[in-house]
Amino acid sequence: MFTIDLLVRYIPVPLSVQKKEESEAQTVYKSILEAIKSSDVQVIELTCDKQTDKKIAVLSDQVTGVIISQKDSVNAGGKAPGFFAALADK
Repeated sequence: MFTIDLLVRYIPVPLSVQKKEESEAQTVYKSILEAIKSSDVQVIELTCDKQTDKKIAVLSDQVTGVIISQKDSVNAGGKAPGFFAALADK
């Protein structure tokens, strides 16, 4: 399972969706990058493969970062990757 995390301005935690296939996760990641590079403001809509009723929509000019990671047996402890995981341990 691959997780795509969106870092959004004024929201202290990332918004996340999961994709089963690496190719699909890479496609979503690249499309988000293109949207935030564009000078035109776009609505980015994402769906989740793990929670099929979960949908996210954000404006591209509010996205400050995007992270793609793979959930594997090493990371199965429930800890989120990145900065927020470091804060949660304290």
